[in-house]
Amino acid sequence: MKTIVITGSTRGIGFGLANAFLERDCQVVISGRSQRSVDAAVAKLSAEYPDDRMHGCPCDVADAAQIAALWRSAADHFGRIDIWINNAGIGHPMLPVWEVDPAQADAIVDVNIKGVLNGSRIAIQGMLKQGGGFLYNMEGFGSNGRTRDGISVYGMSKAAVTFLTKSLSSEVSNTPVKVGRLSPGIVITEFITDQYADDPDGLESAKRIFNILGDRVETVTPWLADNVLANDKNGAAIEWLTRVKITKRFLTANFNKRDLFAEPAR
Repeated sequence: MKTIVITGSTRGIGFGLANAFLERDCQVVISGRSQRSVDAAVAKLSAEYPDDRMHGCPCDVADAAQIAALWRSAADHFGRIDIWINNAGIGHPMLPVWEVDPAQADAIVDVNIKGVLNGSRIAIQGMLKQGGGFLYNMEGFGSNGRTRDGISVYGMSKAAVTFLTKSLSSEVSNTPVKVGRLSPGIVITEFITDQYADDPDGLESAKRIFNILGDRVETVTPWLADNVLANDKNGAAIEWLTRVKITKRFLTANFNKRDLFAEPAR
């Protein structure tokens, strides 16, 4: 039975991963910024899975001390951490860099870059002490070097995550720790819709592409969980939306009409 810590797992992709790993008989540590959000997520999952296979611990990943406390809490509760997933991340409205609120830009750097850096450092230190483990960092738009107007600050943060993760996989190559990347593609959650909160027309315009390339949480996260549990290689890149899949989606778009916005995003 694997024990898995997932940062930012009270909603969205992180919650979907927690659900998928529990469904696969794993032990899961749920984490979010507030005790209230953690308690709500644990209560929801407890309706389907045994309480003794989950543990909740609040953590603001921008604070290295809280990440260290998350590791200790998880290790004290389950004894060993087999997999650590740095999933927590935040975005911003679709705006050019000079219009993004400076405090919001600082928060993105704190959570998406420093949070992953500190989470990786603390997880690897703990895994070296316990004799091994797997660390995965969550990629996003910008990880492959592509750019898009309006998402530059977020994209910068994800480019940094990919660089860091590739570097870490090289640095741990002679240790019992393995490092990999998770790329979920375009998952329709509040994370995406919130980017267009002040631009409903922009969202309507973007829906065509989202409906072609996007997917729901419940489609992507079980696949990611299966591949994480099956992987035994350092430097693995577990990618849902591959170039082959993108090409196929566009070629069949006129025949395979999809509406991912017909139901509330999760």
